[in-house]
Amino acid sequence: MDQIIIHVDMDAFFASVEMRDHPELRGKPLIIGSLPHERGVVATCSYEARKFGVHSAMNIKEAYRRCPHGIYMHPDFYKYKAVSDQLHEIWNTYASASQTIALDEAYLDVTETAKDWAGARQIAQTIKQRTWDELGLTCSVGLAYSKTAAKTASEEKKPNGYFEIPTAEDFVSLILDRDVRVLYTVGAKTAEKLHAAGIHTVRDMQTNADQVIRMLGKHGRWLTELAFGRDDRKVKPYRPEDAKSIGREVTFQQDTADFEVLQDILILLAFCIEHRAKRVGLQGKGVTLKLTYADMKQISRSHLIAQTDSPVVIWRETANMLAQIEHRPVRLIGAGLYNLSGSPEERQLSFDDQFADQPDHDEKARKELLDRLQERYGLDFAANLEKIYHYEVLHKTVEYMRKFRARTSAGQFRSV
Repeated sequence: MDQIIIHVDMDAFFASVEMRDHPELRGKPLIIGSLPHERGVVATCSYEARKFGVHSAMNIKEAYRRCPHGIYMHPDFYKYKAVSDQLHEIWNTYASASQTIALDEAYLDVTETAKDWAGARQIAQTIKQRTWDELGLTCSVGLAYSKTAAKTASEEKKPNGYFEIPTAEDFVSLILDRDVRVLYTVGAKTAEKLHAAGIHTVRDMQTNADQVIRMLGKHGRWLTELAFGRDDRKVKPYRPEDAKSIGREVTFQQDTADFEVLQDILILLAFCIEHRAKRVGLQGKGVTLKLTYADMKQISRSHLIAQTDSPVVIWRETANMLAQIEHRPVRLIGAGLYNLSGSPEERQLSFDDQFADQPDHDEKARKELLDRLQERYGLDFAANLEKIYHYEVLHKTVEYMRKFRARTSAGQFRSV
């Protein structure tokens, strides 16, 4: 039997959850992300805000220029995650395999559960109805023969839409004279290359398939396959160990050249990373440091380590990398774990390992890091870690630390 795949995509998810919980926001241009006086971007926005040209990932200052009368809110990721869990519980009921793409999006293989196209259509409509009845939220659903076609179908009638693409011929007929950006994985840079070569539409891509492959290599071959409607990828259930990395970053409201406060902020990021890693049962064998300078130059550094999720190790490694880079004003700092796996591999312990990796030693070092922050900034970080894991609280804490340091003589602090 051919595949029957559903793609479910929530409509302006974060904004829709807030409008559900706060009816007074309905019908208004709501922008979720940074606030207008802050640095940052739009996470998502209501369809009313989109009428003014606001969209996800837009600089918040530009969003405010376009929509100064909009309502701006910080995101509440913990609330959105809880709603997401409820959504996926509904959707997964009807699928033999489910592939979570994001909090608000998933592919569902209903080939076996639906039996035929009519059954799949009924499942799709049931998903839409239950999502509304049980959670008060609308979603757009695409039903198709492939993953690419299902995603295209779910976009076709947004918001609160439903669309079917039963065959490859239907898919090609729908997109043939659209811009190449309609194809999965054609981003802005790829589209720019194709446009520069005179390839603007899917029809152009079909006609110039050999040229596309020469220009883009393996990716070009994949795109030409999609241009002809060929996509036999399976719905692959997400496993936490499939994640490539776990990271956390913060953007400062004002640039800072104080690398001592950056080292302190790395402590908080390390604990946030540990929290996320433990939540999905992963550890990493590599640590990354990411910086954006005031002039927007970005750098990243990485270092292989013994497998861990310890915030002490994450902080130590990132702090060492930070000490070795150019010291000038910084706009953003981030840290992460990569080379992830679900369980530690057996290995021969070195002499240092036998002492550095002992649980008692690690707990003592964890306490020392949090005590260090309390001594420097006067906050009980240990008692408030659970709150600091929250996106908004983390950013407010980091801003407090940055401003506190700016007001205080560096000589009053113990050196790192």
